Amino acid sequence: MSENFVVEIISPDKSILKTEATEVTIPSYEGQMGILKDHIPLITFLRPGLIEIKESSGEKKFFIEDGTVEFSNNSLLILTSTARGLDTLDQKSIESIIQNSEEKINKAEISDKEKYLLSYKIDTLRQINK
Repeated sequence: MSENFVVEIISPDKSILKTEATEVTIPSYEGQMGILKDHIPLITFLRPGLIEIKESSGEKKFFIEDGTVEFSNNSLLILTSTARGLDTLDQKSIESIIQNSEEKINKAEISDKEKYLLSYKIDTLRQINK
């Protein structure tokens, strides 16, 4: 019996990925969450971080800034406008995003929520850039 389930990442303008996976790790507000086949039904929001998709043929990683997730009947649907495969991010663009985020986080007029999200974004990008 297969241990796979369907994973789909969709942005407003296109389908980014549709595959079968054995495990997916998502960055939710509750923390890193691992999803396996037959996981309980779930709806949650995503914070900045990495989505890691383990397939029988290897692993795919995507950087996201926000989104929602629904898991039901062994189908994981990820809706986000910011999913970017790590293979499409180069060091220069990562450093630029980090610099812009650091400038925003140091402004006094942003909310605590925005600081929280920007700090996760910066930490994730620094991990990718290592």
